[in-house]
Amino acid sequence: MLGKVLLSKALNAAKRNAVPLSVGAGIVGAGIVNISSVSASDDAVHAQKYPWSHKGAFSSFDAASMRRGYEVYRQVCSTCHAMNFMYYRNLVGFTHTKEHAEMLAASVEVKDGPNDEGEMFDRPGKLFDRFPAPYPNEEAARAANGGAYPPDLSMVAKARPGGEDYIFALLTGYKDPPAGIQMRPGLHYNPYFSGGAISMEAPLREYGQVEWQDGTPPTVTQMAKDVSVFLAWASEPETDERKKAGVKWMTALFVAAGIAGYWKRFKWMPIKTRKIEYKSY
Repeated sequence: MLGKVLLSKALNAAKRNAVPLSVGAGIVGAGIVNISSVSASDDAVHAQKYPWSHKGAFSSFDAASMRRGYEVYRQVCSTCHAMNFMYYRNLVGFTHTKEHAEMLAASVEVKDGPNDEGEMFDRPGKLFDRFPAPYPNEEAARAANGGAYPPDLSMVAKARPGGEDYIFALLTGYKDPPAGIQMRPGLHYNPYFSGGAISMEAPLREYGQVEWQDGTPPTVTQMAKDVSVFLAWASEPETDERKKAGVKWMTALFVAAGIAGYWKRFKWMPIKTRKIEYKSY
């Protein structure tokens, strides 16, 4: 009975306000169509969500995975991509010891100067040096890659929707083009890249492409996973420190809230529970 009454009132309101309701229905319908059209117009496959071990509120980056990921970047990715916002000192305490980071820095030649004679000179790298860039400028990078500019990887996990999910899917998503699609020379089919055509050929192609000292089998998926973790950390190296600080602050707030609640009850309980009687004389 109550349902019939409510339905009758709703119909009467619709009759009295036919124009506003029709306008509202049109706006809602246009919004639904617009959302559908936007979803249908995507030109790339969205990467699925992977269960990364560092995504939890109380979890941290895997140091061994980051160290292997750095080796993948150094031996494979650094031939085309720079990391201009990363310094060798950033590795200390996270992926490498200070001595190991100094050895890695000293293995590259850095142009420095001028000296006392006004000339530039080469010296071994130091901890305060940036990761070496493969090209001196953007023009040289485009000339060496058929007009395409390899992006800087320092913050690529923050610059791309999906972060490390996108990086992993892109590195492992190279396929043969579907029937009826012809790729232009110099382009490769990857459904996770915008437009499906990418200038970069598959960088991780075979087992054992990178050598690791910890004995982990260097499969294509393992290399892609580790370099994705390293690039995610490089995009935000302070993540673990922020999580620890957040845990400390939340613990302090909960303790303070408990003390405040107890004190409030202690002070107000006699007042809240008192009984007032009026006697007539």
